[in-house]
Amino acid sequence: MIFAKKNNSKYEIDMCTGSILRKMLMFAVPLMFSSILQLLFNAADIVVVGRYAGDNSLGAVGSTTSLINLLTNLFVGLSVGANVLVAHYYGAKEKDDLRKAVHTVITISILSGILLTVIGLVGARQFLIWMDTPTKVLPLATTYLRIYFVGMTATMVYNFGAAILRAVGDTKRPLYYLIFAGVVNVGLNLLFVIKFDMDVAGVALATVISQCISAGLVLRCLIKETGGIHLDLRCLGIDKSNFMKILQVGLPAGFQGMLFSLSNVVIQSSVNGFGETIVAGNSAAGNIEGFVYMAMNAFHQAAISFTSQNIGAGRYDRVNKILYTAQLYVVIVGLSMGLAVVKFGEPLLGLYTNNPVVVDAGMIRLKYIVTLYFLCGMMDVMVGSLRGLGYAIMPMIVSLIGACGLRLVWIATIFKLPEFHTIEMIYITYPITWTLTLLAHIICFMIVRRRLPKNRIG
Repeated sequence: MIFAKKNNSKYEIDMCTGSILRKMLMFAVPLMFSSILQLLFNAADIVVVGRYAGDNSLGAVGSTTSLINLLTNLFVGLSVGANVLVAHYYGAKEKDDLRKAVHTVITISILSGILLTVIGLVGARQFLIWMDTPTKVLPLATTYLRIYFVGMTATMVYNFGAAILRAVGDTKRPLYYLIFAGVVNVGLNLLFVIKFDMDVAGVALATVISQCISAGLVLRCLIKETGGIHLDLRCLGIDKSNFMKILQVGLPAGFQGMLFSLSNVVIQSSVNGFGETIVAGNSAAGNIEGFVYMAMNAFHQAAISFTSQNIGAGRYDRVNKILYTAQLYVVIVGLSMGLAVVKFGEPLLGLYTNNPVVVDAGMIRLKYIVTLYFLCGMMDVMVGSLRGLGYAIMPMIVSLIGACGLRLVWIATIFKLPEFHTIEMIYITYPITWTLTLLAHIICFMIVRRRLPKNRIG
């Protein structure tokens, strides 16, 4: 059977029996569209301000992305830990532990959001100054960032709540909620910027409202559930044992995300040194690139959930098949989308700006990064499989040295040489570091897999 009947939910997928190829696709496609819709929130912001408020507003919104990721990735990493824990309990049919885990996860999401709001409001301008944000862009970027972080509690609640649903195979309902919230976001963007001339403040406010809608719908979904993932707001609190298990996987994942984002902040600072035109082109191209990344990331999430559930159920014989299936899908998606984006790059960038010079600057990034983006997807799938097996520190260390560390060394050494001080020399670091890190992760997986039984247990 494709859908599990227990817990009275037609949305849950039984990941421990039957065809991995078909079920992973059923899991990943809604998640892919959900991730892309999340990007559309930011894309709608960038397109609207770029078309109706100017290139400085475009650069202001786009240049905050790496900083937002830096500040939020620690807590997004905790949601990975939540996903692994809930999937493990669900696969092992440990209902009482599953219930405690759900309430711990939602409590963590609320506290995380409050903390991030305080950090964002207090530190926004100084963070942007440290990134060498151009003077013309700085006031607009500060305004956008502060308003954006007001909605951070809603963002965290949605991310953690969706992680719970993903853990039991439900990727459809988060998609439905994001479709509704996304339509609201786009409508409010147009209203606030064109009608009320609110510039970046308008798109930030629209994003906050849409985030609150998606978070409210996820909470409503969990409250109405009747099985192990049912949420009772009166039972919110942190169970120490489950909290520590979430930290065991989530903290390394979060630190990895933070340090990756830190390297991207350093790279963004280097990009900022080339002026407003390059910043705007880089922002637009980076936003388009994000759609390819999120499509591939669905299979990273699939590798985590499928592997975690099967480990919980003692189905060690399915671990390798899960990895091979996820890698097959990620290569197909990454190659096809990456090549399509490069082929149609100019008209796509034209959606963000009317300035042909900005479009040319964006095309440079697309050609260097997106063409080989499938290597990044393969790297992430390896990380997902290792995390699903319960290993968090190993992939964190490998990723930080192979991807993050090498990029920073490149920027600090080769890029500083006058003959290599070009925007192309920044972008070329990405495919190089993806390849090296992917190879290291493959070796780690082979070592870890030998420690596990090959056949089904139980």
